[in-house]
Amino acid sequence: MNVVVSGGGTAGHINPALALADELARRGHTVYFAGTPQGVESRLVPQAGVPFTAFEAAGFNRSHPASIFHAVKLIAASTRKAKQWFAEIKPDVVVCFGGYVCIPVGRAAEQMGVPVVVHEQNSIMGMANKYLAKKAARVALTYEVAGRGTVDPAKAVVTGNPVRRSVFDATRETGRAYAGVPDDALMLVVFGGSLGARHINTALAACKADLLARPNLYVRHITGPKELDAVTAQLALTDEEAKRWTVVGYEDRMGQVLAACDMVVSRAGATSLAEISALQIPALLVPYPYATANHQATNAREYVAAGAAFEIDDDKVETPEFARLLGQLVDDASVRERMRAAAASFETGDAAAKLADVVSQAAKR
Repeated sequence: MNVVVSGGGTAGHINPALALADELARRGHTVYFAGTPQGVESRLVPQAGVPFTAFEAAGFNRSHPASIFHAVKLIAASTRKAKQWFAEIKPDVVVCFGGYVCIPVGRAAEQMGVPVVVHEQNSIMGMANKYLAKKAARVALTYEVAGRGTVDPAKAVVTGNPVRRSVFDATRETGRAYAGVPDDALMLVVFGGSLGARHINTALAACKADLLARPNLYVRHITGPKELDAVTAQLALTDEEAKRWTVVGYEDRMGQVLAACDMVVSRAGATSLAEISALQIPALLVPYPYATANHQATNAREYVAAGAAFEIDDDKVETPEFARLLGQLVDDASVRERMRAAAASFETGDAAAKLADVVSQAAKR
């Protein structure tokens, strides 16, 4: 079976797409990837060893209505290019994960009679996926709520959000060795997404003395590249403190770090939550308040409702409430155990396999 996987714009679209590509390749299928020439996919996909073809695509600025003409022109040209490409590789099915590039790729598939499967990672469906879902053969969801009122129930299936095999393959032992954390210590990981999060960084730095007063606690603080210098200066760690508080701007071995830790403070993006639930990590979530349609807050509510995490608003992290919740997460083993059990209910570990089954069924239809 030949499968085209498409997505662009953010790692939140690309990582689950690559997780599916891994699973399909493991089953003996041939996978191609369609993305944009300038997006993160142009780097991540070739690194993963998946053949990559670029298509121009763009959205439009609602405050500048004339920009829609440029967007439509790009979509039309890329649709024609995608049809020519499809004539060469003859895909059996196309899987769209979101981002503007999915529109010309999905439209080309529809026009050539190739079934389309849409996968939505977030609790609120993105514009491109919402557009393609109308004619898609199947619509796979991470959260059932994302399809309510927008997706034909006969097409919808909840698969969860696929996580790359490298995350599952990491072990606590190798992660602890990499991070330099003793086996019997507690490890807290803090991150705000690929760019970091200033409020989270500031709030955590304010908790430094309290956290380091716990002699068995180690902290790995991933600040985001732009925040590293400011956070390092704010923390002003002594050599002794730095033995238990590691500050890095970016972490490229996140799978190992997550496998090593006992709890996290993080944003509530789709990929972060998928990895947290896949490894069943107790969490304090701080949704990014400016995400489209505030979808991170909706994502977080699903986890909090299940009992898998605490949540606090971004504008409240520099208050005593943040310190209280963080202290409870660190100090109460029974809370962490309940969160781990609740995270298992999301069954993220099977998401790639479930989605691959949906893709195979759509291709046969």
